[in-house]
Amino acid sequence: MSDQPHVLIAYASSLAEGCAQTLPGLALPQLHQLLARLAPCPPELGDELDYAAPHERALARALGLPAPATPWAAWESAHTGQPCAWITPCHWQVGADQIHMHPVAALGLQAEESQALLALIAPWLEQDGITLQYHSPERWLASGAHLAGLECATLEQAQGRDVRHWLPRGPQERLWQRLHSELQMLLYNHPFNDARTARGLPPVNAFWLHGAGSLAQRPPARPHVTLEQRLRTPALQEDWSAWTAAWRSIDTEVLAPLARQAANGQAVQLTLCGERHARSWRSAPRSLGQKIHSLFRPQRLIHLREQL
Repeated sequence: MSDQPHVLIAYASSLAEGCAQTLPGLALPQLHQLLARLAPCPPELGDELDYAAPHERALARALGLPAPATPWAAWESAHTGQPCAWITPCHWQVGADQIHMHPVAALGLQAEESQALLALIAPWLEQDGITLQYHSPERWLASGAHLAGLECATLEQAQGRDVRHWLPRGPQERLWQRLHSELQMLLYNHPFNDARTARGLPPVNAFWLHGAGSLAQRPPARPHVTLEQRLRTPALQEDWSAWTAAWRSIDTEVLAPLARQAANGQAVQLTLCGERHARSWRSAPRSLGQKIHSLFRPQRLIHLREQL
């Protein structure tokens, strides 16, 4: 696997009209220098309703992992053999025409509280051959045969949105639908949630299953891949002033060193990710025609918006 520096930038562009209005005035000299020097790779096409965001798919491929059904739980926990997945406690607001998942951070789960919740839920899941292991307040590691062949949407895609489109799919999807319904009944008016409500916190009334799959052996060492996510929050909040400021800081702090490496003859790679697609550029020999084209028709971020 290549050890060349590879920078992936999430939410480099957006389909929102505010982004289109912002781009003409956004000067990113280091980005534009890199685009002029590097050769384009074939685009990685997708859709805004895919089960993984473009930067997640691009990161998986850069790490040599399958995409889009990436076994992130197995990779991140170094769990091999039996299928596993992440389980994230969450809060769903059910309306007449949507099921909205609140951002997970809004739960404010602390380690002790999350461990108490896991202890409450684990025996119930064990009845169906699924074991739970605490990993962090917002992530538990689930393992069991029922996680094999299950396509799960990433937490990135689901939180803050209507989750109905992104429910698990696969041979065991009915089992997980049943387990989810049982969990909702288990937690409804449970003292655990009564205590949270008394503190002004939203109840935990759902969970999100993500990163399912298995790895036959321990994952290889990570290459020199940097995932830059400073644009994420302002893009999702459509705060284009903050998004512009974040882009300028990335241009200065991240892309300037990459541009210097490329200028010094070191092989580098850059990937820009939007809401649908990802585009990559890497060091490679360029024809005279490509060099002339980049000189007289330089690419700018504004030109790439429809390609991301």
